Amino acid sequence: MNSNVAMQLIELNRKFYDQFGGSFSATRQRLQPGVKKILESINSDESVLDLGCGNGFFLRALHDRGHRATLLGADFSLPLLQEAESTPGVEFRELDLMQLSRFSDQLSVAGGWDVITMFATMHHIPSKEMRLDILQTVKKVLKPGGKFYLSNWQFLNSEKLKARVQPWEKAGLSDSDVDEGDCLLDWRSGGVGLRYAHQFSAKELYELAEQVQMQVEASFFSDGENGRLGLYQVWVNA
Repeated sequence: MNSNVAMQLIELNRKFYDQFGGSFSATRQRLQPGVKKILESINSDESVLDLGCGNGFFLRALHDRGHRATLLGADFSLPLLQEAESTPGVEFRELDLMQLSRFSDQLSVAGGWDVITMFATMHHIPSKEMRLDILQTVKKVLKPGGKFYLSNWQFLNSEKLKARVQPWEKAGLSDSDVDEGDCLLDWRSGGVGLRYAHQFSAKELYELAEQVQMQVEASFFSDGENGRLGLYQVWVNA
C-alpha cells in the first residue's frame, strides 16, 4: 500500500474516534466472550500492557478482580481515555500506536511485560509494513516467554455488517488504492461516520507472527450471535 494512502486511512479513523468516541464507548460497556476467556487466563501477579485500550474496560475488569501487578493502557483517542481514567489503580497514556516504536523505551518495564493485549485494534492498522513495525515493538517490550493476546473484528462474517461496507469513493479512494481485505464501513450511532477496517484471515496472522519470530499458541473464533465476529490468537515471545 502507498504510504500516503495508509496515512489517509489513519487520519480517517482518527477523525472518526475524535468525533464518535463517546457514542462508540457507549457500545463497549461489556467484555466480549473471547476477551472474558482471555481475562480468566491472566494471573493477578502478571504485568499487563493493553495497546488500543479504548475506554479501559478490560483493565478495569482486571483491577476489579483484584489484580496486583502493573496495569497500563495506551490509546490515541482522548474521548475514550477520559472515560478510562476514571479507573483507580490503573495508568493510562495517550499514545499513537503508529509511533509505538519511537516510544518503546517509555513503555518498557524491568524484565519485560508478562502480558500484552491488543483487542479490536490491529484491524484498524493499514498496510503490512505498519503492522510489522508495531508487532516488532510488541516483541521488544514483551518478556521472553511472555504472551501477546490479540483479537480482530470479523465483520464480513455477518450479513448485517456486510451491508455497512461502503465504496471507497466515499473516502476519496478506489479499490486499487487499498489492499485485499481492506474495507470502508459506515457508523450510524450519534451521527453518520466512516472508518477503515481490515478483515484478517488466520493465515495472515500466522504469517505476521512468523515474521516477528513469535509462536502462535492458540487461535479461535468468538463473539456475536454466530460466535464468529472475533478472531483471537495467543502468541508467545519465543
